[in-house]
Amino acid sequence: MTTVIAFIFMFGLLVFIHEFGHLIFAKRAGMLAREFAIGFGPKVFAFTKNETVYTIRLLPIGGYVRVAGEDPEIVELKPGQHIGLEFNEKDKVSKIIVNHKSKHPDARVIEVEHADLDQELVIRGYEPDEEDQKLSFQVDRKAFFVMDEEETQIAPYDRQFASKSTGKRAMQLFAGPMMNFVLAIVIFIIVGLVQGVPVDEAKIAGVQSDSPAEEAGFQVGDEVVQIEGNAISTWEEFTEIVQNNPEEELSMTVQRDDGTETLIITPDKIKEQGITYGQAGVQRASEKTFFGTFEYGFERTYETTTLILTNLFKLITGQYPIEVLSGPVGIYDATDQVVQSGFMTFLMWTAILSVNLGIVNLVPLPALDGGRLLFVGIEAVRGKPIDPQKEGIVHFIGFALLMLLMIVVTWNDIQRLFL
Repeated sequence: MTTVIAFIFMFGLLVFIHEFGHLIFAKRAGMLAREFAIGFGPKVFAFTKNETVYTIRLLPIGGYVRVAGEDPEIVELKPGQHIGLEFNEKDKVSKIIVNHKSKHPDARVIEVEHADLDQELVIRGYEPDEEDQKLSFQVDRKAFFVMDEEETQIAPYDRQFASKSTGKRAMQLFAGPMMNFVLAIVIFIIVGLVQGVPVDEAKIAGVQSDSPAEEAGFQVGDEVVQIEGNAISTWEEFTEIVQNNPEEELSMTVQRDDGTETLIITPDKIKEQGITYGQAGVQRASEKTFFGTFEYGFERTYETTTLILTNLFKLITGQYPIEVLSGPVGIYDATDQVVQSGFMTFLMWTAILSVNLGIVNLVPLPALDGGRLLFVGIEAVRGKPIDPQKEGIVHFIGFALLMLLMIVVTWNDIQRLFL
């Protein structure tokens, strides 16, 4: 149950922060954000505030912010169509009743001759029994369509995504991944304030029981200064050598009190998701420093970003198998192990996943933020937008392929659970 709660909290936080970035910059640009959703599929919970419907949906595989104009507008009024109109105190159309007009006895029914809800905000037509008397009605900028008794606000062109400058659109798309990086920085700062900032030296703060380090005789406070006769000065050097030499004897010289000791250690061989590495079973030392903590937040985010980009490159170039990828099932399983290590470890895991989410969304693939940014960039270069229908087809195909990849990854995750 603890793992379930932790996973829901982590997933909700990462998706919320990501989509919150999209939402805030959409509203700042004057776009109409129709929906802010956590999850996909059927609605579980929904409420409306400031023009936006906030929903929680059944399937926990992401989220989205639906901005007017990104998809074809919901209702198109055609000549000859009978609709009902309700008016506000300024005699402007406030509601357009598309069907079930009998449920709105006060609505004025007309037959549409012409409707422009993008630029002119006008509906022209005539009452069904008086075809010789043409009527014209101004539509309020915040009028609603009413279809199947569900209200949807209209979107004049200047409230739609496509009406904004390439800079504003690019910023709205980039804001989601950006917020994931911001979240990671904040979490790393919190971790640094609570448990201290890791020291640069290969100094040991803890030794796991039944680990190679305990068997070799490592103690808290030891500082590794040599490995196989070669001097080392940083924790990164120590970690790299250990990871690259699983099940290989290593001679290490440690500084202990006022003297030195030579210890022989054989790192355990660990294999996770197709990757093999060595593990000693020691914890890195840290120190409390207020200003250093903020520097640590940025440095740790940068290091995590670099590591993920390196691994992504290896995956793309075939150096890593597809089995290294994890979906919701694999992340849940990893979260279960992380939760058992303590709350601080869980926070670190959340920060790493936040960076990962930000990077993956910036990959220039259709349906992802990076793919949509690519189209905005192409538009900026060529000076005119790509045909929306063609772009929509590309994103649809991209989304379908991503869902297929998600199925494959999830299947691999499930198989690993039973191995």
